[in-house]
Amino acid sequence: MMASMNVADRSHARVIRIQQAIREQPGLDGWLFYDFRHLDPIAYRVLLLDPSLHVTRRWYYWVPAQGTPVKLQHRIEPHVLDGLPGDARAYVSWRDQQAALGSLLHSAKRIAMQYSPMNAIPYLSRVDAGTIDLVRSLGAEVVTSADLVQQFEAVWDDAQLASHQVAAEGLRAIVDEAFGFVGTSLAARSSLTEYGLQQYILSRMQARGLVTSSPPIAAVNAHSADPHYAPASEGSAPIRQGDLVLIDLWAKQPGPGAVYADITWTGFVGATVPARHQDIFQIVRRARDAAVTFVQGRVRAGECPYGWEVDDVCRRVIQDAGYGQYFVHRTGHSIGEEVHGNGANIDNLETQDARRLLPGTCFSIEPGIYLPDEFGIRSELDVYLSARDAVVYGQPVQADLLPIPIPAS
Repeated sequence: MMASMNVADRSHARVIRIQQAIREQPGLDGWLFYDFRHLDPIAYRVLLLDPSLHVTRRWYYWVPAQGTPVKLQHRIEPHVLDGLPGDARAYVSWRDQQAALGSLLHSAKRIAMQYSPMNAIPYLSRVDAGTIDLVRSLGAEVVTSADLVQQFEAVWDDAQLASHQVAAEGLRAIVDEAFGFVGTSLAARSSLTEYGLQQYILSRMQARGLVTSSPPIAAVNAHSADPHYAPASEGSAPIRQGDLVLIDLWAKQPGPGAVYADITWTGFVGATVPARHQDIFQIVRRARDAAVTFVQGRVRAGECPYGWEVDDVCRRVIQDAGYGQYFVHRTGHSIGEEVHGNGANIDNLETQDARRLLPGTCFSIEPGIYLPDEFGIRSELDVYLSARDAVVYGQPVQADLLPIPIPAS
């Protein structure tokens, strides 16, 4: 239905949804969008604005809980917000701007903006401190728009869920193809490096019609203990028998609105996996599965857990096993049209994410143990929240550290 609407109709429908969402937030008078030279890409996506708009002056768009929205723009750029419904006002001088802003907010006491107290959620901290000072000087309390943004940035429609399923199934198949490629390459005594494996994975994505924002991770041994290792075209490590191999791959379909899948698997080149490697993997797996089970239990009980709660459940397993200091990143991140989306993250380490995990959103669960100068193990899957359950696509998920046999030549 949305595809058949013209731009004005889509914008009008979106603003109606925004006002409904504002009214569901207790005591909130409205949502103030603000931008200067594309400092806030979230505003453009939520309001369905063209991100290529030429913008050199400050604009504001006030969406009250009730009533008519108001556009405030500089007189030399009066058409920036033409696609949005509402009354239009113009300013020229800074005095005009402040007076006009005070006028349109005169009855508002509590206003949402792209602001995060103490920068707790940096994905949301898009409005500069000076603008927050200005709005507060007009007598309004500024609160975070984090939960509002989630509803428009992180909640998927049916088409997006279908695109995720395609991507997840594709990546899951590529994992098997990649580890098979390692085995057959070594059996043929071909020289294979981390970079070569990365390029093979990219070729399989292309063959399946998937695109990615950046190349996947292919890391062996000590490099796998670097969570964001990127193999270079020159000088990346060779892959040999007896090596641990970690691959982290993310991709989506190329169409508008398509969303990502993002998974990590580990394998060991050889017929038998060493006990130490397998033991570390099983600790990581138990942590991963504990987080998924916790989310499933809460959602099935009709509750939406907070991102920080899930991180605590997952992290506790690794801490209790004595490896807490080697789990150096959050448990997971929001997934959307960008691989790191703007919904709730699974985090009580890098930040305390106090947003609830909403139905219709997706996030990764990816605990890891990284032993410097030895190896690292990470196991990543994606969890989608339906109205009554938490679902993992791209089955089966990894249950053991995978042996990568080298076929007899």
